[in-house]
Amino acid sequence: MGDYLVAIADDFARHWPVYCSIPVVAALIGYVTKLVAIRMMFQPLEYVGLKVRRKRVLGWQGIVPKRAARMASIACDTMTEQLIKPKDVVERLDPARIAAEIEKPLLEATDEIVRAIAAEYQPGLWESLPNRVQRLVISRVQAETPRMVAGVLTAIKGDVESVFDLKDMVVTSLVKDKALLNRIFREAGREEFRFIARSGLVFGGLIGIVQLIVWLLFKVPIIMPLFGLFIGWFTDWLALKMIFYPKRPVRYLGLFEWQGLFLKRRQEVSAAYAALIAKEIITPHNVIEAVLRGPLSDKVVGLIQRQVDDELAKQASFAKPLVVMAVGSRRYQEMKLRISELIMARLPETMSYVEDYAEDAMDIRNTLVAKMKELDVDEFEGLLRPAFQQDEWILILTGALLGALCGELQVQVVLHLT
Repeated sequence: MGDYLVAIADDFARHWPVYCSIPVVAALIGYVTKLVAIRMMFQPLEYVGLKVRRKRVLGWQGIVPKRAARMASIACDTMTEQLIKPKDVVERLDPARIAAEIEKPLLEATDEIVRAIAAEYQPGLWESLPNRVQRLVISRVQAETPRMVAGVLTAIKGDVESVFDLKDMVVTSLVKDKALLNRIFREAGREEFRFIARSGLVFGGLIGIVQLIVWLLFKVPIIMPLFGLFIGWFTDWLALKMIFYPKRPVRYLGLFEWQGLFLKRRQEVSAAYAALIAKEIITPHNVIEAVLRGPLSDKVVGLIQRQVDDELAKQASFAKPLVVMAVGSRRYQEMKLRISELIMARLPETMSYVEDYAEDAMDIRNTLVAKMKELDVDEFEGLLRPAFQQDEWILILTGALLGALCGELQVQVVLHLT
């Protein structure tokens, strides 16, 4: 036994640079396999590889973009069921303030709409009117238009669920923009992804020291690829566990305390997540587009039509019989519908003038941060966990196989140099 240990010591003394490289390479295996795993989660955005009859045969697409619809739905469920409701988005908006903000472009739009309608339904009559009379008609309509828009907005606020599909807006945005979906998970888990890579370096190096000892004792070639496989698998598995578990702080051996890194960073994650959602997804522009052009936009048209009916009844009750007589009952109904359509067509452009006010008023970022504080640990974990959970076994397996390959290359180099 003594001679055996002396021989080992002598062998180490003669080839120590090669042997000392073993834990270094093991650390690099742990680090590189983590970088590859992280990249595989998000890249490429679109499938790259071989297709046979349009079926994917051999290739890869990032896990998050590949599962874009499901990932977006999960992220959206968390947002719309636990963090923010359609009512939270619009309840702080003041219809009167919005009407005041868009007054100038609204007056210009009203001028064009009145002229277009008059020229379309009574071209001869309208053109024969003196300019002063035309301006008087337009001014009367303009005077009431801000109030009419405020009435529509008040009606929207009163029944926001029926005209604003927040979930559809969020899912549509994320599925259409896979890079944005990637950013949500990467922003939420920025430090966690760094930890995964660094932990691979540390744990790989520690396992490499054991690998060095085992190699010196036995020098069996299979040791290297087996250790490489173990490093790739174990460091992936352990890093993922340490991100999410334990969910509450636990002291180990009375020496140190650990809590899942993602849960420990709750305040920081909440701020980053809320800022990104408020800046990129639940924005005034997107909300306005979703209300006016989304799947429920026909109900907004209905609200506008009712307001047009009300205004025509108020302003033209004395002249309505004459108007109906001039254009015909059916044409009168068509005219009201046409007015609603033109107003609807101009509203998105007009409403762009209120985006700065709406952003401050809605205060989505602070609303989200406040709601995220109310989530329990399981609900909060759900912000990031889906990015890993769907195909994490593929990431771990890939890390293990890459580790085994690196281990095989390592043993060939060691045998050659010793």
